[in-house]
Amino acid sequence: MLRIIMAFVTPLLLSACATSDTTNPDEPPFRVGVAESVRWSPEGWPEALEADIHYPEQGGNGAGVLMVHGGGWEYRSRADMSDTAHELARQGFVVMNIDHRFAPEHQFPAQLHDVQLAMRWLRDNAGEYGVDRERIGAWGFSSGAHLVSMLGVISGQDSPLNEPWGGAELEPKAVVAGGLPADFHLFEGGRRLRQLLGGDQNEIPDAYREASPITHVHDGAPPFFLFHGTWDTLVPIEHAEDFAQALRDKDVEVQLYRQWLRGHVLSFLFNGAATDEAVVFLNSKLGDG
Repeated sequence: MLRIIMAFVTPLLLSACATSDTTNPDEPPFRVGVAESVRWSPEGWPEALEADIHYPEQGGNGAGVLMVHGGGWEYRSRADMSDTAHELARQGFVVMNIDHRFAPEHQFPAQLHDVQLAMRWLRDNAGEYGVDRERIGAWGFSSGAHLVSMLGVISGQDSPLNEPWGGAELEPKAVVAGGLPADFHLFEGGRRLRQLLGGDQNEIPDAYREASPITHVHDGAPPFFLFHGTWDTLVPIEHAEDFAQALRDKDVEVQLYRQWLRGHVLSFLFNGAATDEAVVFLNSKLGDG
């Protein structure tokens, strides 16, 4: 019986191998290389910050993505986003997967300044990685989604948050945000926001407002792809729904991908379908320049 089974299976395996050998090297999925622990923060920065650069070894689409991890602005690392960065590189994107400073030692907007500086570094070094500096998007999850969304909605505006490291040239051409805390007023409280902003909402309401992406939505903001778990109790889906509506009210293109029956953590761990849709979105926005 085993010989009979192998007689059928072996040709199929050989056929699969032959197909793999003839894959077009100029089309995805690409082989991926990684430049690890690239220092991108300048000398004299409060902390030495690094990134892993994931890139297609051959071909690619010439577009870049700045990627920011979650962790409540207080912990975790870029390692959390390695699988997603690898998948985007397989699809042709060059991904700069960064770390940033943490609260409470560093309070907002320190984290935003890190993201602004990282985007500037990626633009300045785009040529080294085969990236068109005018085709760079941003991707984040949870607190990382907050930071890339803030980058997206304030860069094109006259905002104090652009001083001294921001600017219109840093605006991502498209933003992917998963599990986004878009409106800090929707939270009743919490240690993480207190240590990020320096107090309770009733003590510093203006700080909560200014740190919320929904506050800064404007016409001319970049297009957004949002994905969010419908069972998320840490960051309720109301954040994404309200933010999406605010963008629509300003005629900004937005897609909201609901991850049914998933909470905050599971919407991150099992995000394959959302990632696939987000790649389609990024290709449409960063495609051919």
